[in-house]
Amino acid sequence: MPGILIIEDDNDLREMLKVSLHRRKYKVFEAQNGKDAITHFKPSVTDLVVTDLIMPEEDGLKVIIKLREIKPSIKIIAISGGGKAGPGSYLNLAKALGADVIYSKPFSVNDMIRKIRELLENEQLE
Repeated sequence: MPGILIIEDDNDLREMLKVSLHRRKYKVFEAQNGKDAITHFKPSVTDLVVTDLIMPEEDGLKVIIKLREIKPSIKIIAISGGGKAGPGSYLNLAKALGADVIYSKPFSVNDMIRKIRELLENEQLE
């Protein structure tokens, strides 16, 4: 059963993603900010990370860099509502730093679940 880490400071969105992934039999880990995520990251059981980009403590861009150092093969999905600059610039930067997929909030959870399945299936084929 693949392990997915959700890093999101919005409790409602994090819970919605967790429930959706549990229904599809994924093991889900949670963190409400980047600092907690890095501190508690378990490379041996985490196959994919969904991270917000704008969060307190440690932003998602730094998280992407650190996760790529710890586990270069990790699949990463970056999500952002944008902040003052709008989501585009943050998401483009996340992609440049190593995010496999980017989503602007609001996004379709079903689309994200399909993309997660695709990323994890492609990893198994490699």
